[in-house]
Amino acid sequence: MPLTIARAMPRKKYGETRFGERLQSIRKARRPAQVQLAEAAATTQRAVSYYETEAGFPPAPAVIALAQALGVTSDELLGLKTPKVAPVQEDPEARRQWKRFQMIATLPERDQKAVVRLIHSLVAGSSLRKNGNTQTGDRHGR
Repeated sequence: MPLTIARAMPRKKYGETRFGERLQSIRKARRPAQVQLAEAAATTQRAVSYYETEAGFPPAPAVIALAQALGVTSDELLGLKTPKVAPVQEDPEARRQWKRFQMIATLPERDQKAVVRLIHSLVAGSSLRKNGNTQTGDRHGR
């Protein structure tokens, strides 16, 4: 069996955990920087970065503090429930639209799928009209 030598030392692979991915996506949706989140959660930016990128989980008190700072439940942060992260608080119109969007989640699954189909058809129709094509059969282009 021939001996092979690697050209470089293999790097340690730090895989993002699902927790880290969730924490990062919720933080980015709320738009605080890691430093701002760390201050609000009474921790350090280094700790927040570690939780987002390393394979480690924060201790329970840190999970609670991070969840409170982000305005989500610890269940949402841990992935036990789907996070309901609203847009940034400063934009009242985006907040109203978010609340309307959240109402869809209260519908039965069959109705949710119907809403998705409707949205897809509206988007497809809009893109066709932008390209000058119509599928309505209207000969006058209305």
